[in-house]
Amino acid sequence: MPRSPLVSLFMPPGVLPDARLLLWARGLRAFGDGYVSLLLPYYLTLLGFSALEVGALVTATLLGSGLMTLAVGFIAHRFRQRRLLEMAALMMIATGVAFILTTEFWPLLLIAAIGTINPSSGDVSVFAPLEHALLARTIGAEHRTALFARYSLVGALVGALGAQSAALPVLGQSWLGFDVKHAVQAMFLLYGGFGVITLLLYRRLSPRIEPHEDAPTTPLGKSKRMVYLLAAVFSIDAFAGGFAVQSLLALWLFDRFQLSVVTAGTIFFWTGLLTAFSQLVAARLARRIGLINTMVFTHMPANVFLILVPLMPNLPLALVFLMLRSALSSMDVPARTSYVMAVVTPGERPAAASVTAVPRSLASAVSPMIAGWLLTQSPFGWPLVICGGLKIVYDLLLLALFRRVRPPEELR
Repeated sequence: MPRSPLVSLFMPPGVLPDARLLLWARGLRAFGDGYVSLLLPYYLTLLGFSALEVGALVTATLLGSGLMTLAVGFIAHRFRQRRLLEMAALMMIATGVAFILTTEFWPLLLIAAIGTINPSSGDVSVFAPLEHALLARTIGAEHRTALFARYSLVGALVGALGAQSAALPVLGQSWLGFDVKHAVQAMFLLYGGFGVITLLLYRRLSPRIEPHEDAPTTPLGKSKRMVYLLAAVFSIDAFAGGFAVQSLLALWLFDRFQLSVVTAGTIFFWTGLLTAFSQLVAARLARRIGLINTMVFTHMPANVFLILVPLMPNLPLALVFLMLRSALSSMDVPARTSYVMAVVTPGERPAAASVTAVPRSLASAVSPMIAGWLLTQSPFGWPLVICGGLKIVYDLLLLALFRRVRPPEELR
């Protein structure tokens, strides 16, 4: 794959070509996740499921991702990480096909638990820790955060385009007379098709980005205590985030303001754009004030904005605060990923990435079902208030516990 001037401008200096393959794979998955996160509650509603049942299915997807990621974290040091990614891509293909073969609740619950369907606007799948570990080996410490910012940018930007494409089934019904249920199922099949392309990209990765001499004999060595503490703190953020995953936020907008899927797709397209381009700002900010400060002091105002969303009396005002929140809420993502990769040894990175991701998936798996129940009790938007409040607690804990644990590049 030749290196174009545009790619040279986009990528940080000194990066290996394998990083481009990983960014392409991230983009494909983000596009699929972008529309699936919106079509999932819509499709389940078409099938006649209640908000509580939708919450249960979302919980199953997050819980299943958490358990699989945990398993990968403890075996990654024994296997080639590229092969594990290829197996995950095969699961993505199978998920896209299996999700359209049944419309019954219990089979769908099983598919959600063992598949790769992602109900969140972020990446909470088994792919992420493996990609993070390999991506960190494609560049030096000085530009690591910038590369992860671009990884997050690709995910958020392409995810926003995916969210916009969630309107295609409804538009197909209006313009061409398609059956909307079959059109949605075709989108799930397309999701499996993205898994095929992702598999081909993973097969082109070079062996040089695999750990060799620094691969540990155990998943975690001297960094174990710090990784577990990070995982515990991150789980608070993830539990809070589960109250406002994109699928449930869309469901609240459907109920509170009677939005159509087309309108919701447009809204999440623009929130996704704001989220995407904020990633590049995060990398520059981290160079000035440090990774931990970037994570905390961008996250806290975003959570205040989220709490204000359900307090707004009309849709335009609610959207203003939703947009403000989107412009700040994910600036911590590249900083957090870079921080975890920086404070552990290279050989511990796959395990550290998985172990810090697992509590996020497991903790976020609990709250969507609670949020679904709260939405059946009141249209106010209590899940958004709870989400913002708990995330502020997380920000304060992170600052208190890790402000003195600095990555190597900040010690120079």
